Amino acid sequence: MKLSKIFEKAPDIEVDALITDSRTQTKHGMFFCLDGLNNNGHRFIPQAIKNGAICIVHSEPLETYRDGVTYIKVENVEKTLTRVVNIFYDTPSRNLKVFGVTGTNGKSTVTNIISDIYNHFESCGYIGTIAIRYNDINLPPDLTTPNPIYLNDILSQMVAAKVKAVALEVSSHGLELGRVDTIDFDCAIFTNFTYDHLDFHGSMENYFNAKKKLFVNMKEDGISILNKDDPKYLALASACNTRIVTYGIESEADYRADNIQLFTKYSLFTLIHKGKQYEIKTNLVAMYNIYNLISAMAALVENGFTLEEIIPFVGNIKQIEGRMESVDEGQPFQVIVDFAHTPDGLEKVYQYAKDITPEGSDIITVFGSAGKRDTAKRKVFGKIADEYCDYIILTEDDPRDEDPKEIADQIREGIQNTNTVFIENRYDAIRMAIESANVHDTIMILGKGDEEFMYREEGRAPWLGDNKAAKEIIHKYYLGEEMDEIE
Repeated sequence: MKLSKIFEKAPDIEVDALITDSRTQTKHGMFFCLDGLNNNGHRFIPQAIKNGAICIVHSEPLETYRDGVTYIKVENVEKTLTRVVNIFYDTPSRNLKVFGVTGTNGKSTVTNIISDIYNHFESCGYIGTIAIRYNDINLPPDLTTPNPIYLNDILSQMVAAKVKAVALEVSSHGLELGRVDTIDFDCAIFTNFTYDHLDFHGSMENYFNAKKKLFVNMKEDGISILNKDDPKYLALASACNTRIVTYGIESEADYRADNIQLFTKYSLFTLIHKGKQYEIKTNLVAMYNIYNLISAMAALVENGFTLEEIIPFVGNIKQIEGRMESVDEGQPFQVIVDFAHTPDGLEKVYQYAKDITPEGSDIITVFGSAGKRDTAKRKVFGKIADEYCDYIILTEDDPRDEDPKEIADQIREGIQNTNTVFIENRYDAIRMAIESANVHDTIMILGKGDEEFMYREEGRAPWLGDNKAAKEIIHKYYLGEEMDEIE
């Protein structure tokens, strides 16, 4: 695209790429000097030019200028980036039905349910923590909510591939940093609001205000799907400018689940909507997943589907790897892998473990806490595990440059009664849990899910993934047999 089509009085030169990372290799790039969490983009202008940037968008005065490079000074680089992205990519989200899901927990599950069911009718993409998927394309995840350049690039590719809809995880970081300011949302879904990310937001009020932005900025003809059982429902509802649709279990709502029965492999409940009752059987388990399912069903129905159309597909929703994933390799005890990494998330998965573990059997858990992240919740993790578990194995979980043992010691401060051991190597910790389990015990491996990396001091390092590690260990050390290949 010609630079003159983006900025008035700019040279008539061709720009092929928008970049915010000065390390990106390009021949005709436009580099935006963003003031990030840790670095100021103005410091990296020389590197960006060395790597091919021919245009620099900046807000601070510069001491040096390079011949052959166009410099455009603006008041606010982030706002300018939003405007330029819309021009450069022609706002691809306007050509898609866009579902945005935000909340402390459940974003991955709700977005995957929506995309899974929608794909039975028309092509629907997914962008979030787990992956970036559409049609036969399956890309590794970027951030939970990618930066606006990459996000719109992916959406434009979806439009070109004739994708009709996309389910997008919308994080509080993404909202606060303006990553979705370019997106034309048709439907916004709120899952829940509990303690998390105070290392970034500073307070629960700031954290909630970040979440609220998705709904405050929605177009008037959009739809807001809100959890009526959540304590923040009224505050969020009062901020919406759209039509509001509610779901819940404890409260009267537009979509309400009743007569809930939870089992180890499936769940049963009655969905009540507009005075009619629908008997639902789903392969999703745990109470919080009932919330996730009915929010996704509400979003789909309010955007053109009928309950009669979608109910046949809720019984066999694709397993979301690393999210309440049951690892069943023939062992006589339960092994469940989950991504839970917040106090509320841990409590909910432990509640489910308590429900499915026979009296007299034990709940064994393996978990840690991320380094260089909110340290206050570590003791809280310990208190929650202490309440529900019979044996706690603390281990590494993205320690970054912190000592995993020091992190474990902080978790131990909340543990008063439960037998606890620290095993730094995560693989060995999972192995100990599996080798110590008795028949009918439940093992909960929490925090990493299917993530195949571990953040260490030197950066991102390979990790097998909790689900794959558990499968391998069960075969090799419990069943005494080798696996040909871990799927």
